[in-house]
Amino acid sequence: MADREQIHDLRRQAHQAGIEGNSKMTEHQLRDALRKVGRGAEPQMAKREAKG
Repeated sequence: MADREQIHDLRRQAHQAGIEGNSKMTEHQLRDALRKVGRGAEPQMAKREAKG
């Protein structure tokens, strides 16, 4: 159950960071995209790069 809460929290953080449409992203992809946004990348560019 903790994993489910964790992924939900990551999705919420991604949404707040401007990464829209993140429902199909994996935990790893979400973390990667959030890291990129934190370093100054545009949210949608970070999403594309994280998804490969």
